Amino acid sequence: MDPLADIEVSVVIPVYGSEPILPRLIQDMEDAFREAGKYDAFELILVHDSGPDDSWRVIEDHAKSRPWLTGINLAKNSGQHNAIMAGLKVAVGKFVVTMDDDLQHDPKDIMRIISSLGTNHDLCYVEFESRQHVAWKRLGSWFNGLVAQALLGKPKGLYLSPFRGMRRSILAAVTRYDGPFVYLDGLLLQATNRITTISATHHARSTGTSGYSLRKSISLWLKMATSFSAAPLRLVSVAGIVGSALAMLLAVAILAKKLLDPAMAIGWPSLIITIFLMGSLQLLALGAIGEYIARILLTINKQPQYVIRETVNSHAATAADGDIGA
Repeated sequence: MDPLADIEVSVVIPVYGSEPILPRLIQDMEDAFREAGKYDAFELILVHDSGPDDSWRVIEDHAKSRPWLTGINLAKNSGQHNAIMAGLKVAVGKFVVTMDDDLQHDPKDIMRIISSLGTNHDLCYVEFESRQHVAWKRLGSWFNGLVAQALLGKPKGLYLSPFRGMRRSILAAVTRYDGPFVYLDGLLLQATNRITTISATHHARSTGTSGYSLRKSISLWLKMATSFSAAPLRLVSVAGIVGSALAMLLAVAILAKKLLDPAMAIGWPSLIITIFLMGSLQLLALGAIGEYIARILLTINKQPQYVIRETVNSHAATAADGDIGA
């Protein structure tokens, strides 16, 4: 009998700069499933995203005595969503849960996520009663949700939390994507509209600081905006039309003033305004087009989502051809 057939829940966690947290995370995960009576029916997949510390050594050490712990070590930093994709592609559970590595997400909430899926839902997001994030991250999440609502059809009020659970049928739809720019929530929202939520406590980070910088947040937003929608290009087109209309009105106003006052010298202000307005619109359009062209180029060149250096306790092929580094 295949022992993998008994795995009900796969938990995928991207790991970056969490060496001091990992031992407690692994122990809390073990305790949570033991208390739920699912100790022999889960797997934990930790994907080390080539962080700055010795997290991979910790994963290797703990995997020696825990056959349910699979470790994947990426050859270079690929980003949170790409690292999650590496874990999703080896997950075998009937249900798959993703969460962060900083213990702000409680492993005891995992079975609540699974229960909430029931028979009528494919995807569950965890909403937090009070998020323990700095102000700029909360503001960024709000803006990201607003854009996702406009571009991806995200239900109004739904918080796109990294603490989420899904059925295996949805996992199959997500992992078919082989492009280099992974935005997991975009793939999930394309796959289903049978979404539910649960509320949970967002715990303070036990140690260290988040590895998710403002630059990475902007990069993630660009993935969403340009990989799953042509709206930015349409927005540039609209901006071009509006800018042209404003420039025309400005020209008419200057001409009318000249006719009414022949002695008036048309000087630098009107010229600079026109140049600034049209130049800005042109640069905006070129930037949007360049972003799309760059992504097309990298996709055509088959840039990998990630490269796997090594694994521990791997029970399945860890990557497609070209994903495993030398």
